Amino acid sequence: MESGTIEQTLPGLGGHAGPGPATVGRAIGVTPNKRLTLVSGRSNPDLARDIAKLLGCELGQVTIKTFANGETYCRYEESIRGADMFIVQTASIPVDQHLMELLIMINAAKLASAKRITAVIPWYFYVRQDKKSRPREPITAKLVADLLQTAGADRVLTMDLHAGQVQGFFEIPVDHMTAVPMFAQYIRDLNLGEGLAAVSPDTGRAKLASKFAEMIGGDLVILNKVRPAHNEAKVTTVIGDVEGKVAVMTDDVVDTAGTLVAGATALKEAGAVRVYACATHGLFNGPALERIAASQIDKLVVTDTVPIDLLAKPDNVEVLSVAGILAETIHNVFSDDSVSAIFAGENQLF
Repeated sequence: MESGTIEQTLPGLGGHAGPGPATVGRAIGVTPNKRLTLVSGRSNPDLARDIAKLLGCELGQVTIKTFANGETYCRYEESIRGADMFIVQTASIPVDQHLMELLIMINAAKLASAKRITAVIPWYFYVRQDKKSRPREPITAKLVADLLQTAGADRVLTMDLHAGQVQGFFEIPVDHMTAVPMFAQYIRDLNLGEGLAAVSPDTGRAKLASKFAEMIGGDLVILNKVRPAHNEAKVTTVIGDVEGKVAVMTDDVVDTAGTLVAGATALKEAGAVRVYACATHGLFNGPALERIAASQIDKLVVTDTVPIDLLAKPDNVEVLSVAGILAETIHNVFSDDSVSAIFAGENQLF
């Protein structure tokens, strides 16, 4: 009896020949040959390439171009009939164009007879418009969910939604990934000592901040803020003790960085010795990078769910990749394994 090493590839990623059709009475028995196809839109191709590299496959060939009148054209350059399609597209600028591009790619895959289509949306389109805050406002996050399903998506894979109820806008499965455990590991690896405080930027994120406090072994602190206008924030109260502690703020998104900078200033005034911040989606619009560079924030950690110019970012901003999380999730979805097992069941943070 010989012993040795058996090389295994991820199911469906390597070429293999299965048994041919076998006639069984009046029926034909066919052994399914699952095939994973990963393609990318134009919103974040670098992240898609990193995911493909970790999966051990190449990105599918797809032609996407914009006509002179602004219309988007899409064509898959190889057969995708019967394929398990994963389309990577994130809500980076220009948001509306990238949303329409994703819908067209989904519809093209549907009409090309793809077996299952999963929209991989690291930063979900219009996710912050998840409710009516004033009369006569739309619920655009629900509209996007309807559009994705109408286009032909069978599943959605996304990360750190602004509000958990967005998952309820869909009638198809939604896999909600999170970067919070990765941030917690980053903070633990810094060995900042026992005086830690996990800070929620507002009362709405208190539950998530409480979970983060457990992960890093710190106390919970909540900032009470008001918004005089869109993209403006003013911190009125620091609820909790940060005197002599290292404060770690957690949020889902950094847009113009007004909330983040105001929170860091309030924490330093309340006695925090250092201020760290973690946010999954680093949009950095308007004066965000200049504000962060001149702020009281010692280190801001974000991910690459949207493209970030590494040459333009200030020294106190660090970017972690979510390619590993997304690659493992895509593999588990493809092979019909548990997705929550990736986080040991700790991905439901809301």
